[in-house]
Amino acid sequence: MGLQNKVAIITGGASGMGEATSILFAREKAKVIIVDIDTAKGEEVAKKINKGGGESVFVQGDVSKTIDVKRIIDFTIDKFKRLDILFNNAGIAMTSVETEKLEEEIWDKVIDVNLKSMFLFSKYAVPIMKKQGGGVIINTASISGVRPRPGSLPYSVSKGGAITLTRSLALELAPFNIRVNSISPVAADTPMLPKLTAHIPDLAEAKKALLATIPLGRLAKAEDIAHAALFLASDESSMITGINLEVDGGRGI
Repeated sequence: MGLQNKVAIITGGASGMGEATSILFAREKAKVIIVDIDTAKGEEVAKKINKGGGESVFVQGDVSKTIDVKRIIDFTIDKFKRLDILFNNAGIAMTSVETEKLEEEIWDKVIDVNLKSMFLFSKYAVPIMKKQGGGVIINTASISGVRPRPGSLPYSVSKGGAITLTRSLALELAPFNIRVNSISPVAADTPMLPKLTAHIPDLAEAKKALLATIPLGRLAKAEDIAHAALFLASDESSMITGINLEVDGGRGI
């Protein structure tokens, strides 16, 4: 499933699932633009890719800010002249909290980073993809958007919104040969996990509780999501649009 000469933007590309996808896409010969708020980690991943013979550039930015999104899209076109793949992967987790105790600031932040960013990047990427005759958009949702957990209202809403956004865009953009799909991971063993489970002080106990809900008996790995993204980005999935691919070990059943 090669991505020879394709240009891909990966948001949240400096760690976890985004890092794994950046490395995998570069290995498959894509030119990768890593977008992240964390400059040190982003530059480190880009350096690792380039040292290994791939081609990658890091661009720092806040994915929830229009000015940053436009700057990143403009940079991509100035440097590579096209945009084939947009992987809206950036996201933040939240600790469990009852709705009546949820601060409005937390609601806004989670919705802005997890959902609004997908709208913004799509808004500015779509005209480019239309002009060049097609493209692929992939959105990281979550199994929490399908089967919510108590205490994670804005997170579940943002991920459910990502799934609906995906389906809506898929219908709108199909006539332009732009495919749009989402991936819904189960809890993954990535740097985001401790924040997601902070309401359980013992991380080992938190993992045990999560594992009890997953039929396959393990957490997702970053590479599981990266390989799903590679399939959806590749020409091998050229007849697939509007789906939500649950990479969840059976939790969504």
